Amino acid sequence: MSIFSTILSAASKIANETGQEIFVLPFILIALLAHWWGTKANRRIIKRWVEIYGPVLQGEYAVLGFKSHKSPSVEEVEEDGLLKAMMAQNSLLSDDIMQEKSGQEYITYATGRQNVAFTDIKISLFKRYNPFSLLFEYLGSTLLESISTPVERMEVTSYPFDGKETEIVPNRGGNQGQEPTEQQQQRKSSPSSSYDDFVWAVVHKDGMQHLRDDRYDISLTSTKDHPKLPGWATVMSESAEVTEALLTPELIEAVKEAGDLFEHLIITDQPLDQPKKLSDAVPQKRLYLSLRLPSGLSKAPLQIFKYFLRLPDQLVEKAHFRPEVLRKVRQPREERINKLKKAEEGEKADERASKREKEKKEKRDVTLRGLTADDQRRYLEREREREIRKGMKKMTHRA
Repeated sequence: MSIFSTILSAASKIANETGQEIFVLPFILIALLAHWWGTKANRRIIKRWVEIYGPVLQGEYAVLGFKSHKSPSVEEVEEDGLLKAMMAQNSLLSDDIMQEKSGQEYITYATGRQNVAFTDIKISLFKRYNPFSLLFEYLGSTLLESISTPVERMEVTSYPFDGKETEIVPNRGGNQGQEPTEQQQQRKSSPSSSYDDFVWAVVHKDGMQHLRDDRYDISLTSTKDHPKLPGWATVMSESAEVTEALLTPELIEAVKEAGDLFEHLIITDQPLDQPKKLSDAVPQKRLYLSLRLPSGLSKAPLQIFKYFLRLPDQLVEKAHFRPEVLRKVRQPREERINKLKKAEEGEKADERASKREKEKKEKRDVTLRGLTADDQRRYLEREREREIRKGMKKMTHRA
């Protein structure tokens, strides 16, 4: 949009200076029409995306979208029938499920599912409303490796409960700080949603090196091809036993069905950026899915999308490994934590030393202010002699 704003402002300036509005008007109209057409085109794509993926999300989550549209209730299904109830909900989805952050970026949110606190979805489209900028990005990507080729992409991020439902889900009813007895019993009796800490991924080889360079969590893994995966895909894992448990026939089939639209599926408990302090190293479990969007959404890799949404259930059931495996996984994490502890202890020691030095200087200044000129001179001479003796002792120790 910035380029079009520049065009419009430049066109207005030329028109004002020359008085030849008739020659400037076509440029203004072209810019406005391009913006209008591109915005409409992107909104049509999003509407189509909602028609394809909305029912899948609605079938998995109780609440979908920022306006809290819920799945059909039992009463609605009994009264109107399942098909009619779903159609009524889908009409709402098309209008309200997505939030437009910009002309090229749309987001939505889903919650209300077992084992998952919430799921975020981001759709990134071409800047159709700004063809000059889009052309510049294409040309830049061909000339410079640092500029990525523009692609249309869907990124899905799920945040598992990991056994923390009582901390995340607000209390319903009861006094402040207390839950109703019935709700307490229900949560206690439900199985734990926790699973072991690890990093594991299936990735398209075209993006493998970028992920390893760009993400700290992926840098903890090693890469190994798997004979059942297509040649363009590979596994990045911290343990062969983790791969054996998670690389299911259903996932392999879903990856094959997605084809070149598949970019990566990542299960992680580590941060994206390398921890710089201890609080950054606290495990936080997340799941990532990245898919390219084909032109006009001519192909929809629903199989991998559905698999991803149900993946937390599989992790809760299967992602519990032998102590030997977990020790291997924990080793690089503990090494990093130990380095962070040493760094923080060093910083605290420096702070204490600086504080002592400051207090010593303040005490010295107070003492000097209370002395006469002759006493100050003698005090400074003794101080200088002490510093010389200290320096000589240090030289003797080094020798």
